[in-house]
Amino acid sequence: MVRRHRGGIAVVALVLVAVSGCELDTDGSAGPQDTAGAGGAALAAVDSLTVKGRAPKTGYDRDKFGSPWADTDSNRCDTRDDILKRDLEDVKFRGGDCTVASGTLDPDPYTGKDVTFQRGRSQVDIDHIVALSDAWQKGAQKWDPSKRIALANDPLNLLAVDAGTNRGKGDGDTATWLPPNKGYRCTYVAAQVAVKKKYGLWVTKAEQSAMKRVLSACPDQNLPAGGNPTKAPERFHAD
Repeated sequence: MVRRHRGGIAVVALVLVAVSGCELDTDGSAGPQDTAGAGGAALAAVDSLTVKGRAPKTGYDRDKFGSPWADTDSNRCDTRDDILKRDLEDVKFRGGDCTVASGTLDPDPYTGKDVTFQRGRSQVDIDHIVALSDAWQKGAQKWDPSKRIALANDPLNLLAVDAGTNRGKGDGDTATWLPPNKGYRCTYVAAQVAVKKKYGLWVTKAEQSAMKRVLSACPDQNLPAGGNPTKAPERFHAD
């Protein structure tokens, strides 16, 4: 069963346009969206990624990717609230239409279960689908700071998920971590491929093999395009 979620977030465009090496669709937008007819076959795209060994984690710091949840699109809402508005159902706000006070992941893509979000007692994290530490070890350490800020705040690379499951993921790549919800794995891996392709991040040989293994089970899976940032990814119940 597929459930689709819609919310409203502004396009993270100004930073992305200025970033060397980032490619945008012709409308200049970026964000996860449904898979049908989006960005081409995900399985084929795996072969377009550079394969190299993992670089040392030396020098990694979250601050190298800018202030957490910067308002890169100048809509006066930080990126975290933008993604919460996009991915949650039954959203309620505090003091306007920016700060998300509560809502529900219906369902959480990583577990297939409903998860309640309540500000200050959050069971919901915003996951970087390609972890920033993983990106650092696969090319981002050599980037201009503006490109790292773009990756950290790109809706294509962000997803509201169950907090406990996300923290178990850590900085894992496809070779070391997949969502427990098997019904979401094709969508998840396709998103990782899309982000790495967009930003020119490389993959390890083990990671490439794992991507192909997952996507071979869903050869019609398309890459999510940077099309409609108000449209959240497909949600699947657990098998």
